[in-house]
Amino acid sequence: MKSFQSIFLLLSLTTKASSYSPQLPVQNVKSYSNRMDTALFSSRRNFMTQSTALVSLSSLLTFQPENANAGIDPSALKSFQVEGDNTGATTRLSQIEANQNRPSDSLDIPFEELPSGVSYREFREGKGEAIVQPGSKVSVEMTIRCKSFSTAKEPGGLRLYSTKVDTTFNEIAWTIGSGELLPGLEEAMMGMHRNALRRIEVPSVMVFEANKKGQLPLPTENNKDGKRLYDRLFKTEATLLFEVLVTQIK
Repeated sequence: MKSFQSIFLLLSLTTKASSYSPQLPVQNVKSYSNRMDTALFSSRRNFMTQSTALVSLSSLLTFQPENANAGIDPSALKSFQVEGDNTGATTRLSQIEANQNRPSDSLDIPFEELPSGVSYREFREGKGEAIVQPGSKVSVEMTIRCKSFSTAKEPGGLRLYSTKVDTTFNEIAWTIGSGELLPGLEEAMMGMHRNALRRIEVPSVMVFEANKKGQLPLPTENNKDGKRLYDRLFKTEATLLFEVLVTQIK
């Protein structure tokens, strides 16, 4: 605002000076002219200084920095594997454990009951021509839950065993019909394809019998909670809930 006032004053003085022609001695005229030149130069200098400052300030206020670019393509991150899950085993096991609170559980779909008393429900059919049958060599990821030890958080029962915790390679492998694992479990696995997922319920009487024959997968020393559950299991009703994901069939 001051710069505009200075310009206006300068123009007014110039106009007045040009319109007024007093009869002054030559010396006075020269002196007056010098003073006017000095005032005019000073006003111009002030105007240019203030204008330069305004332009500089305007440049600072309107400067927009460029976006930083670190050379990372965010879309490429989607293809990275989860650390510690190079084989995908952790991901697959999480699919098993998610079964205990699946939205589809609320649907009125009954378990299929077999003549032996074992029952199962299939959550995913799997793919491939190979199926589980007598003599098949299978690898599975598995959790075992004690149905009688259910809680509000785990209505399917507390976890007794998990291939993630109780095995080295996050799976258990055996030959169907070899007698290594309880027959009731194998019976309910018949017809499963690779990547098929079933929840299998084995009644208490069959669990007691399998325990006597050493046909139950047992918790390891690393699974202290599982070991405590195992010690309590055979003092009460021992129905077990197996959640089985078939990873390989030969």
